[in-house]
Amino acid sequence: MPDIALFLVASALLAVAPGPDIVYVLTRGIVQGRKAGFAAALGFATGCIFHTLLAALGVAALIRSSPLAFDLVRYAGAAYLIWIGIQALRHASSFALTEGGESKAYRTIFKQSVLGNALNPKVTLFFLSFLPQFVNTEAGNVGAQMLLLGLVFMAVTVGVFGAVAFFSGWIGEWLRRKPAIANRLNVFAGVTFIGLGIRVALPDMK
Repeated sequence: MPDIALFLVASALLAVAPGPDIVYVLTRGIVQGRKAGFAAALGFATGCIFHTLLAALGVAALIRSSPLAFDLVRYAGAAYLIWIGIQALRHASSFALTEGGESKAYRTIFKQSVLGNALNPKVTLFFLSFLPQFVNTEAGNVGAQMLLLGLVFMAVTVGVFGAVAFFSGWIGEWLRRKPAIANRLNVFAGVTFIGLGIRVALPDMK
């Protein structure tokens, strides 16, 4: 069996590291409230299952060996984030959670977060590189061990991102008491999502 204790520590440290996912959750929490942030957090955590399966099945290795496939998925993910940002800028009302429509809005945020996570090949390659470090090959059932590690990482992500959602929701509540700022929160969200999309599209700096 893998060393779960060490894996938990490493996963927590990686989850709190600044990145597009945690910034996305932070932005949702500030602009649309704590529950929206939680929906985004759950979406990104659920996306971990997808990347775990790809890593366990070896698909991630194929993506890594094909620069074209990697770029196609990366640009698709970047375009999706930019599209969400443009919608936020064009339709401020879409970021307002009206009474009776909250459940639908949270489902939409959850789905967008899952898809945004799935379309980030950098996460897939991260799982391919990270998970095997904690697999005990002598114990056998490598695929099952990787699945277990993926589920643990998912749980850690829910905890860390959930905390971010909670505190960002508190920040959002404070900002919404200031009309001049509250009326521009969709602009903040739009610019942030577009910036995240551009960041995902850019190659990693060496």
